[in-house]
Amino acid sequence: MVPYDARMTKAAIDALRAEHAHALELFDSLTDAEWGRPSACDGWRVQDVAQHMAATFHMIADRASIEVGDGPNTEQNAEVPVRARRDWTVAQVRAEYREWSEKGIATLAAMQEPPLAEMVVPLADLGSHPLHLLGNAIAFDHYCHLRHDIGVAVRRAADLPHDPLALEVSVEWMLAGVPQMCAEALQGCTTGVAFVFTDLHHVLYTLRPGAPGELWQVAHGTDAALPVCVTSAHEFVSWATKRSDWRPHVQLTNQAAAATLDALNII
Repeated sequence: MVPYDARMTKAAIDALRAEHAHALELFDSLTDAEWGRPSACDGWRVQDVAQHMAATFHMIADRASIEVGDGPNTEQNAEVPVRARRDWTVAQVRAEYREWSEKGIATLAAMQEPPLAEMVVPLADLGSHPLHLLGNAIAFDHYCHLRHDIGVAVRRAADLPHDPLALEVSVEWMLAGVPQMCAEALQGCTTGVAFVFTDLHHVLYTLRPGAPGELWQVAHGTDAALPVCVTSAHEFVSWATKRSDWRPHVQLTNQAAAATLDALNII
């Protein structure tokens, strides 16, 4: 597990507030036709992606007042409130996002101080994580949904700024999640990899096998003994979530690590 860093976990809230502002501006600008276009999320319109983003905040702030999925699969759980609101009007979706995003961010901000920040909670197939990382997770969720999912339908969403802080906290969540989210796929892999991000300064991570029978290990820094994966963090958000193939976006110094990159499927 990546060590707790109070500076970075609080920065996640700053990044999330910036992503929240992007979402509000975008949602206020969408035409009726754009709301109805298919997104990159299978079976979801742009409206459904926005509803999911609103529902995520609603569940964080007041889980008892919204339909939720409680199964072991996070993506199937996400379908529950979206399906329940499939027939909502655009105005209802926008109002839900505006109301519950503010409440959700306030709740996430309250999770940034010890001892609550370091309380580890189970999150279905995302694994078990300290509460402070939820701010990173929602910042990542926003960055990805706006640019990579809504972005396929609405060009100005794809063209939103690639904010370095949002990318940094997104990468922190993604790599913290790899050992648990990708544990089964990584079982057949033996080669670790060092990540270098071309659009982030001084953000370096290593991913390597753990001891026999244990999860893979993620750490800050690099290791000259490992193959190096050079990519942009913006594209990492896409290919490490299986929204695109990694090969067009990566320079890999040793193809022995190709299977490791193939195993990544971050939720």
